[in-house]
Amino acid sequence: MTMRANRVAEQMKKELGAIIGQKVKDPRIGFVTVTDVDVTGDLQQATIFISVLGSDSEKEDTLKGLNKAKGFIRTEIGQRIRLRVTPEIKFEFDSSVAYGTRIESLLKQVKSEDEKEIEQ
Repeated sequence: MTMRANRVAEQMKKELGAIIGQKVKDPRIGFVTVTDVDVTGDLQQATIFISVLGSDSEKEDTLKGLNKAKGFIRTEIGQRIRLRVTPEIKFEFDSSVAYGTRIESLLKQVKSEDEKEIEQ
């Protein structure tokens, strides 16, 4: 990404947190955290990575709600960030949080096994 695309992505990340948390009123949308925004170099498309607390069905419902509100969210971003063209947005789940949690649990398991071997 170019330097400008990075700045736009960071600004979008800040604004999206506020928009999703305060403006979007869809009851399907649960507790959403915007973890990252990836904007193409030409600023035409933005992929928004989200993390959602809850079960798999709640996560899917949240994604459906966000996709339904995509036009409203894009309009709000366009009003808050002065760009000629507001990027098309696409929501995706951020798997890095789940991956990090899995690694952490595996490390704890290895540590407890090592402690048991030392005690014996």
